[in-house]
Amino acid sequence: MAFGSDIRTWFNGAWHDGDIPVMRAADHGIWQGSSVFDGARLFDGVAPDLDQHLARVNRSAEALMITPTMTPEAMLDIAREGLKPYGKTKAVYIRPMYWAIDGSDLGIAPLEGSSQFALCLEAVPMAPAEASTTLTRTRFRRPVLEDAVCNAKAGCLYPNNARMLVEAKAKGFGNALVADAMGNVAESATANVFLVKDGVVFTPIANGTFLSGLTRARHIANLRADGIEVREAVLTFADFEAADEVFLSGNFSKVTSVSRFDDVSYPSRKMTDHIRSLYLDWAHSAPARML
Repeated sequence: MAFGSDIRTWFNGAWHDGDIPVMRAADHGIWQGSSVFDGARLFDGVAPDLDQHLARVNRSAEALMITPTMTPEAMLDIAREGLKPYGKTKAVYIRPMYWAIDGSDLGIAPLEGSSQFALCLEAVPMAPAEASTTLTRTRFRRPVLEDAVCNAKAGCLYPNNARMLVEAKAKGFGNALVADAMGNVAESATANVFLVKDGVVFTPIANGTFLSGLTRARHIANLRADGIEVREAVLTFADFEAADEVFLSGNFSKVTSVSRFDDVSYPSRKMTDHIRSLYLDWAHSAPARML
């Protein structure tokens, strides 16, 4: 089901208007879950790190044993062509996708060289700068690489995230703060997470249990360039209870302020707003990011 509007889909060599069917009933991707995707954003006529998102979908495909068929450069040309009708006023979610068509080894493993690609565009507004959410604990945890394909942005990982999110919503919260297998904080159910304490920004160290996001990396680089100390560290729930500020980081909304974690409220969002400002300044600073 689409969650945006004004959908355009590139499939089998051409652009199509609308949410067209692309997968067949016997495709490996639909009954064995061999599908990967990535997400980038167009807003204000810029598409920050689009090339990196397109490169990552190929790495995700390889991690899930799906054969990539498109170069990042070819995908970038396709995306630029498809985005032209949206102009510079609409915000668009850019989603490249691969899935396996055939299987091997009794149909379980994706067959090498048998894959399909599509790129879907949906007009979805950016969240307002003042938006915020709340966090709570969840009984579900992030898996490890020995259990799941944690090094890919794979569709098969998302039912676990959905369980976390539904549990949090049932408790009256907007999102879940999630532990890894060791009980340390990994991320939220939908995005990477940061905390601020005494002017220093902390984020869970990338230990392989969660996807260390491109927007996460961009925030770290922007903050350090601005002279702000950033530490990647092992963080506990107690660290988040003692924080001055908490915010989420992801491609979809870039920066989301957190106003509360369980019974702890965060009255300040000064650093969070500064990080948003740094990101937007960076996104608009280079002509190469313009489409």
